[in-house]
Amino acid sequence: MAQINTRVGDFAGNTSRIIDVVTKACAQYDNPLVIFPELTLIGYPPEDLLLRPSVADIVECHLNRLCKELPSGAWVFIGYPRAEAEGLYNAMGVLHEGKIVAEYHKQELPNYQVFDEKRYFKPGKNKACVISIENIPVGLSICEDIWAPNPTAQAALHGAKLLININSSPFHVGKQIERHDLVSFRAEELGLSIVYVNQVGAQDELVFDGGSFAVNNRGEIVSAAKTFEEDLYWTRIDNSLADLHFIPFDLPEPMPTIETIWQALVLGLRDYVQKNGFPSVILGLSGGVDSALTFALAVDALGAEKVEAIMMPFRYTSPISIEDAKEQANNLGIKLKIISIESVYEAFVDSLSEEFSGLSPDITEENLQARCRGVILMSISNKKGSLVLTTGNKTEIAVGYSTLYGDMAGGFDVLKDVPKMLVYELCKYRNGISECIPVRVLDRPPSAELAPDQTDQDSLPPYQILDEILELYIEKDQSMENIVSLGYVSEHVEKAIRLVDQNEYKRRQAPVGVRISKRGFGRDRRYPITSKWTR
Repeated sequence: MAQINTRVGDFAGNTSRIIDVVTKACAQYDNPLVIFPELTLIGYPPEDLLLRPSVADIVECHLNRLCKELPSGAWVFIGYPRAEAEGLYNAMGVLHEGKIVAEYHKQELPNYQVFDEKRYFKPGKNKACVISIENIPVGLSICEDIWAPNPTAQAALHGAKLLININSSPFHVGKQIERHDLVSFRAEELGLSIVYVNQVGAQDELVFDGGSFAVNNRGEIVSAAKTFEEDLYWTRIDNSLADLHFIPFDLPEPMPTIETIWQALVLGLRDYVQKNGFPSVILGLSGGVDSALTFALAVDALGAEKVEAIMMPFRYTSPISIEDAKEQANNLGIKLKIISIESVYEAFVDSLSEEFSGLSPDITEENLQARCRGVILMSISNKKGSLVLTTGNKTEIAVGYSTLYGDMAGGFDVLKDVPKMLVYELCKYRNGISECIPVRVLDRPPSAELAPDQTDQDSLPPYQILDEILELYIEKDQSMENIVSLGYVSEHVEKAIRLVDQNEYKRRQAPVGVRISKRGFGRDRRYPITSKWTR
């Protein structure tokens, strides 16, 4: 089970990686079956790269290279786009002794949540592909095929005893349990052993958690890869008996949910920075909980030497915020830089004095503070080439509690799909590994510190309630009436929904961020900006 981290569009690099992995596998066992994830050759998801006319020729070129350079004896299962006269297919090929000895086209094309496969691919022609390897009839299938009954049943009807299922299945909380349950059910239902191989790594907002595994024909997991780790994971089959028999391997310990979330965020941030060639990251450290968590994630993902933190105090910044920011920087081994925005803010106010004449101070002045900080961070980014990390969480982004061209200014938001209450849970989890985030940061009422004695709850419902309402509205598509019927205060529900609907224009301008839920902002949720929709 070659659980590898591919790079979208890097045909040459992905091809070299395939050859290296197969060579390593052949050094360990004679004539191994080496199974790679879905669309390995181009990387997943390639999106509209698939519409480029040159894709077909590039795929053919690199398949030819694989046929020439792969070690003899190995059976290599890889995914790639296959162009034919009637259209493009999501394909899986079996390469052996210098040629493609079998090819299967994915039948079930997902077109929901983050998936758009019907935009690019034709469905396979409702036809099983079974090949004999070492006297074992082996069926081929791709990702979504395992979630529908027909493709698996077809393979079984054509005599398959072992089914290979290759995947690029993105992470969300609880996804691995769903995979285990589904694949075990299919195996037991048909008396068919199944090897499920998933990619690992991140591509823009999507994280792929790996977790490849094999189940026997009774639906029992007999070997499994670790999640969030790239490696070559083995499972062995004894085919000397009438029935296939897996030789058991030690299974990895299940990972607690909070740890899976942490690992997904770290992997998503690391891959985005490294695959896009940024030498380092920079963020504003405010002394608040969101920037504290972002800071800790950045250091865990990239190392302290690649993270720069800037504190940008103003007249409303409390002394304890500065103290807490310094303490966290010290805990993580980073020197905190302090740049006051006082003079920058005054320069803007002076320039705007005539335009603002006769108008009372309002939220404009608060937003101006955030925009001063955004300008500073983006200027440092331009000068040093560092990626600016924004620190907004899912709750704030949902209700528009953020400033365009201010705290939203940046290139990546690792907390984009993390609700406020989960922010606190993740901070406590990280402190359980080593003391990192000052306890006072977690105990203080959240505040943007843009006005005297300001707290978030001055203008928002309590975060615990707000998160629950937002989950019901955004992730579960519940109406205002349904949410109120569950016992929530109608005033809170109405305000939350109104803010979500009004702030779509902000979310369209927000940086990309890691997806950990079934309904993140971005590919998952595509609502119009201009709309008369209510509730």
